Amino acid sequence: MLKIVLDAMGGDNAPLETVKGAVEALDIVESTIVLVGLEDVIEEELKKYTYDSKRIEIVNATEFITNEEKPIKAIRSKKDSSMVVAFNMLKEGTVDAFISAGSTGAIVTGGTLKVGRIKGIDRPALTIPFPTGNGVTVLTDAGANTECKPKNLMDFAIMGSIYAENVFDKVNPTVGLVNVGSEAGKGNSLVNGSYDLISASSLNFKGNVEARDIPLGTTDVVVCDGFTGNVILKLTEGVAKAFNNELKEVFGANLLTKLAAVPLLKGLKSFKKKMDYTEYGGAPLLGTKKPIIKAHGSSNSKAIRNAIRYAEKFAKNDVIHKIEEKIKE
Repeated sequence: MLKIVLDAMGGDNAPLETVKGAVEALDIVESTIVLVGLEDVIEEELKKYTYDSKRIEIVNATEFITNEEKPIKAIRSKKDSSMVVAFNMLKEGTVDAFISAGSTGAIVTGGTLKVGRIKGIDRPALTIPFPTGNGVTVLTDAGANTECKPKNLMDFAIMGSIYAENVFDKVNPTVGLVNVGSEAGKGNSLVNGSYDLISASSLNFKGNVEARDIPLGTTDVVVCDGFTGNVILKLTEGVAKAFNNELKEVFGANLLTKLAAVPLLKGLKSFKKKMDYTEYGGAPLLGTKKPIIKAHGSSNSKAIRNAIRYAEKFAKNDVIHKIEEKIKE
């Protein structure tokens, strides 16, 4: 049976939502879940629920890392933090996958320094499951690397394609490169150099995609540097929030608009679920030697539960080994 370690103290809503999400996940995964953090606090939270105690373990850690701390210093100095203790367990092989909703910088740093990179991968990439009108598109890199070389984007394309195939069941996933235009030859030297590398590979490369194409799901994998990916991600979050607020205002304006909304409720709920990031849980840090998942900082129990679900699939389908083999080629 697999073991998944969860940084119980990481995230805006920890440990309340992380512990709750772990308990809820027991119904949808086969793995044992290891909660790392302040033991007495975690035990107090667990008292709220009825669950199979054989499938949840607690490992005490007396410190935790905040978003305000410098990642490298925090990882090196806070040896008994929930995140570092969990990373050490992953490195030692006592657990099979790691999840945290804590500091992105600390997770990227810890994943690189504590767990290590796959041979041939210079830079691990945060890989976001991006809800679209055509299912899920995998966006990589979403913020781990603001400065990249064409070789890095080539690696991102390989890793994103393997992840999409093995976790989201995409057959021969299509790959697109983010650019300011769809024609070959457009964009800067990074994009053009990356285009040449990816187009010469065995990947199912469909060429350049513009930002407006991403929400339509025109390709299964979208590749870019971390600066561009993070801007795309944050802009999309803002647009979705503004759209949601506008809908509430329109349908809540008066009695007639409220009545008009009733026949649409089922469709609206379905749409909301389709576009809800909590359905996908978190972003894998692809390129490290073991499965690492970065959950959203404001994750609720639903997001944590689904992060655990996808972490189990990540580990069970041996994605790391498949990336290693592909990189060797």
